[in-house]
Amino acid sequence: MKDRKTVICILGPTATGKTSLALALSEHMPVEVISVDSAMVYAGLDVGTAKPSPDELSRVPHHLVGMLAPTEVYSAADFRKDARRLIEEVLSRGKTPLLVGGTMLYFNALFFGLDQLPGASVEVRSQIQAKANENGWLSLHEELAAVDPLSARRIHPNDKQRVQRALEVFLLTGVRLSEMQEKALAGGQYLSCLFSEFDLRIFSLELADRRELYRRIDLRFKSMLEQGLVEETVQLRQNYHLCASMPSMRAIGYRQVCAYLEGEYDYDAMICRAQAASRQLAKRQITWLRGWRKRNCLPIQSLESGAEGLCEFIQDDLGLN
Repeated sequence: MKDRKTVICILGPTATGKTSLALALSEHMPVEVISVDSAMVYAGLDVGTAKPSPDELSRVPHHLVGMLAPTEVYSAADFRKDARRLIEEVLSRGKTPLLVGGTMLYFNALFFGLDQLPGASVEVRSQIQAKANENGWLSLHEELAAVDPLSARRIHPNDKQRVQRALEVFLLTGVRLSEMQEKALAGGQYLSCLFSEFDLRIFSLELADRRELYRRIDLRFKSMLEQGLVEETVQLRQNYHLCASMPSMRAIGYRQVCAYLEGEYDYDAMICRAQAASRQLAKRQITWLRGWRKRNCLPIQSLESGAEGLCEFIQDDLGLN
């Protein structure tokens, strides 16, 4: 396996048990986990990101977990640079990199690169911001849906940065962002990226029963509240002087709790909004996954399936059994 430079990726929608599977796999293989989660990268965001416990973190080396202060900004380009470095470091130690997470934008940047996209334009971004100031970001998302419906389905209306970027790409090139990404995949541009350098094995946790996934999503958020998500958010805001517009506080769960703390809506409404946002995130993650034909869907019928069986499936695919 070392000679082949195998890299394993476990992807899937939120609440599908990716972390549990990674921990189980670490009991069977010499791996180090590289987190692919845009919120888990921040220190202190523990409950709301379902961050592995200290005991779980001690069982297998984890990277890109809790490495930044919540005041910092971390981009897909930052992730790609860090992940590529870590992959080489893990391989040099004779272990297998195990990339685990649900931030599909990060996986996309790592798999296919960022060079094919145009650079940022201050002028175009100023025009987009002016429109947002006048009409609101929802209207900008509707504008994106008119020119690039696939990207609009993947991007939440509240994700201002990604709405802005998708519109910017279209305004600069006249080509949809989703179309560029699809051409990169179909045309083999990934051959200059990760696929040409490593034996990349992509496994996705997916469910046929969407209702079961949504049920687990709703229960998980309630569990986070019981574990102290509101109190954690209050403490983070006090310790770091955070506001709702900072990237760390835009993460689902924290964003809704911040709005609740600022009196925008009551506790029950906060729960409903966070659960709805999580379900919408899952839909977007599934849309991303369906665009990646090189993935291997793990044969799970329900989220109650044991991780051991999935580990055996992965090991069979890798030719280890």
